[in-house]
Amino acid sequence: MTSSLADAVEGATAVLAAAGVPSPAVDAQLLAAHLLGVSRGELAAMLFGTTVAPDGYDALVARRAAREPLQHITGTAYFRHLELAVGKGVFVPRPETESVVQLAIDVLTQLHQERGDGAVSIAADLGTGSGAIAGALATEVPGCSVFAVELSEEAYPWAAKNLAGTGVTLVQGDMREAFAELDGAVDVVVSNPPYIPADAIPRDIEVRLHDPHMALYGGGADGMEMPTAAAATAARLLHAGGYFVMEHAEVQAGQMVKLLAESGNFENIQSHTDLNGRDRATSGYRR
Repeated sequence: MTSSLADAVEGATAVLAAAGVPSPAVDAQLLAAHLLGVSRGELAAMLFGTTVAPDGYDALVARRAAREPLQHITGTAYFRHLELAVGKGVFVPRPETESVVQLAIDVLTQLHQERGDGAVSIAADLGTGSGAIAGALATEVPGCSVFAVELSEEAYPWAAKNLAGTGVTLVQGDMREAFAELDGAVDVVVSNPPYIPADAIPRDIEVRLHDPHMALYGGGADGMEMPTAAAATAARLLHAGGYFVMEHAEVQAGQMVKLLAESGNFENIQSHTDLNGRDRATSGYRR
């Protein structure tokens, strides 16, 4: 007997909960909505009707129960106002990065207010991954010229797809050498570089099993190689008074403040908390 949609979602929720999925009810609903081609709100209304469970639903639930990221199964990740294509080989953007982007947007918005109508600003995203940060800056800050760089051959095509039509200048290459033509001319640099220490194991199973190691591990025993590179590139690109903000692990907040301070390139250095009150970003202004 074919099960109703409501029964199928209820059963899927139980399966996902037993597998330790953090948000089993939400994920069960989103998987059903994905197969049916409807929004989660539309699905909620359908749960009270006579709709039957869609074909293939159990298979998708099994993949999620095996801790494959929901975003890989649906092929979509949501970041601020963006709907991004994601999959194998690219880091799935996280909600905490949205707060980092807001810091950059606030500075860029203030710049535009100070410079007046028609002002043009320049921003750079170092290690763009899926293109989430660059795409958010380009679509939320009118008059901002955005540049983004990604080294990974697997991640770059995802960024190219997501940034198509946004006006972002995307290049494939090493952040250490990127955008020499912009040296000393950039207003804001944002980076969410790889930063996990070499011997650390990511807390989330989905991250541990499916996110590309290249996007996770920062290099060196302390994971600081790529954050150090991002800070050096930011110092090269920014004009005096330009703004740099970088995401990192909570336990690295002190290291990041020290990195920016000891470089001699930044002043007014601050740590910033995410929505859970954890120190997840550090910023400074170019001397």
